[in-house]
Amino acid sequence: MPTFQFEAMDSSGKEVKDTIDASTQEEAQQLIRQKGFFVTKISERAKKAGKKAAPAKKKGGRGKKKSFSIGGVSNKQLCTFTRQLSTLQDAGLPVLRSLKILEGQSKPGALKNALADVVDDIESGSTLSEAFAKHPKAFDKLYCNMIKAGEAGGALEAILQRLADFKEKAQSLKRKVKGAMIYPAVVIGVALLIVAFILYWIVPKFQAIFADFGVDLPVMTVILIKSSEYLIKYYWALFLVPFVIWVFLKLLYRNKTGAYFGDWVMTKVPVMGAIVNKSTVARTTRTLGTLVQSGVPILEALNIVRDTAGNAVYERAFSRIYDSIREGETIAQPLREAKIVDDIVVNMIDVGEETGDLDTMLNKIADNYDEEVEVLVEGLVSLLEPMMIVVLGSIIGYIVIALFMPLIQLITKLSG
Repeated sequence: MPTFQFEAMDSSGKEVKDTIDASTQEEAQQLIRQKGFFVTKISERAKKAGKKAAPAKKKGGRGKKKSFSIGGVSNKQLCTFTRQLSTLQDAGLPVLRSLKILEGQSKPGALKNALADVVDDIESGSTLSEAFAKHPKAFDKLYCNMIKAGEAGGALEAILQRLADFKEKAQSLKRKVKGAMIYPAVVIGVALLIVAFILYWIVPKFQAIFADFGVDLPVMTVILIKSSEYLIKYYWALFLVPFVIWVFLKLLYRNKTGAYFGDWVMTKVPVMGAIVNKSTVARTTRTLGTLVQSGVPILEALNIVRDTAGNAVYERAFSRIYDSIREGETIAQPLREAKIVDDIVVNMIDVGEETGDLDTMLNKIADNYDEEVEVLVEGLVSLLEPMMIVVLGSIIGYIVIALFMPLIQLITKLSG
């Protein structure tokens, strides 16, 4: 009988490492669950490669039908897939049949390829969470752990429904923020192109006229002409500078200290910093609330939230909270010390821990912060509109004045 080595957590969140004898991996998981442990990792100690050789051949056969794809699965695709899978499960269809239906109707791409492998793995005896975990680009850690919790508790339909709701709310907030920023971005981009066109084509023609008539140029006009000359000479910098900034940010965020500094600066930017802070709090509290509500142990849930926070400042704060929970303390105290959220958030979490209703409190916090983010985004757009008008009007006004001042001198000289 094969021996399986596993890592798990008990009801208090303490890590357990041990081995167990069972005929199959599924049987081993069932025996571990009967002991009251939540499996986080399991693998066969001996003959692992030999036993997986047969399924590998099967996968190879299906692999020939896969389409070529670049990149991963978009949030929109994953959101739609989760809702459809939830609906099929709620209708009473077996998991394997549901996945085959969704694979068949999916368009060629990364998701369809991943589902083909998932179907093969489940036919080979793997659980749904194990099959999903082999495709981290399609199904992240949060997704896989929630599915695992649903399988362990026998409530996969409810978990899928909750996961679909979570994904849709997160996608909705992201879409609103992006949609609100499209207008300012387009206006600024078009304005920069117009200014570049004036400096590159129009100003040199005026410069030639001024040189022919020997007009004394004012300081404003000299600055404008010099700017035009630099643009014509170093036009390639317009394309190089954004690329250099992009490379710099990529290198900065590869380093933990650099990532923390960059995210810290972003949180301190007026208005934009408030949007970043509140959207991160909304996302992390909703993630934690959904995981706790789904039955994922608190330590594992905090670990997932930390890895999916998307902000180094909050990642460091959740690391402290994780250590605090391991030592038997509460979430509220280290969160209060981190000073990354408002006092009302800390107090609501504190009340949730005391009443045993933490998941409800976390979801309420997320709902409130989602609304605040929407208000802040609308306020930012409203603030940007007059600012853009003033800035762009000043630039165009400067160009007009700088070009017409020498013309006025020239007309006066000719009429005199």
